Amino acid sequence: MTGQTPEEQLPRTVHIGSVTGSAFAVGSHNTVTQHQHPAPADASQAELLRAVRELRADLARFTPSEATQILDAELVSVVDEIETAGAAEPGRLTRLQQTLTAAGALTGALASGAAVAEALAALLGG
Repeated sequence: MTGQTPEEQLPRTVHIGSVTGSAFAVGSHNTVTQHQHPAPADASQAELLRAVRELRADLARFTPSEATQILDAELVSVVDEIETAGAAEPGRLTRLQQTLTAAGALTGALASGAAVAEALAALLGG
């Protein structure tokens, strides 16, 4: 005998409908860590972030190569910078533009590649 009533021995059930923009923990010894990312600084940065995420999704469908890995690393850096600082710095944007140009054969046929190139041109003025 455990010293508990039959009701106390039953597993407890938790029902949660939906949660948006919140964090919670259920049970003992749980912790909650919530990471807030600043919003992109402006519409141009938001468009670049959207286009970069789409290009990364498209690249994931390719067989990994040195070109895809280099481009993906630059894309990750841009996402990280926009998510942590709200905007990618001009130097980071220039590096991405150069990497995108170098991977032209890879990204030229992708609409997401063109979208990133257009977003970069808007931000870099060219």
